[in-house]
Amino acid sequence: MNILPTALPDVKLLEPKVFGDERGFFMETFRDEWFQTHIARRTFVQENHSKSGKGVLRGLHYQSENTQGKLVRVIIGEVFDVAVDMRRHSPTFGQWAGAVLSADNKHQLWVPEGFAHGFYVLSDEAEFVYKCTDYYNPQAEHSLIWNDPTVAIDWPLLDEPKLSAKDLAGKPLSEAFTF
Repeated sequence: MNILPTALPDVKLLEPKVFGDERGFFMETFRDEWFQTHIARRTFVQENHSKSGKGVLRGLHYQSENTQGKLVRVIIGEVFDVAVDMRRHSPTFGQWAGAVLSADNKHQLWVPEGFAHGFYVLSDEAEFVYKCTDYYNPQAEHSLIWNDPTVAIDWPLLDEPKLSAKDLAGKPLSEAFTF
């Protein structure tokens, strides 16, 4: 697996080795020993799978307790995936990194604890799978507003994004919970 740089040193883009022929392909998506050595000493405790339609924007979510590191990938379709550093004393506080994740490129993104995370669906539909280092805790969940001008994420919007009520109620960085 190759580690590709992102705009934030703690956020890692992973490119798996894909072996393919006329029958299809094979790739290893996760190996604990490699991850522990090259990315982060973490244990994953939960895996989630979501499906979304074109133009859906999910996020930017994070938890103040049970903070979650996430290893994310797309198995159908294509998304623009984003991580925002919410660690107040970090040199990259309030900055973001983004990457296109797709079933075609098979890339994965490591989003460490202390980062808000979200994605925007570019294809007709997308199925998104992610491992988490802690359990979902809805009482500790926060949402950073997707279009905060201070963060200034350069979303590749095709149209006005489709957002949940929770995401519409996200807070700007100046009012959001930070670590």
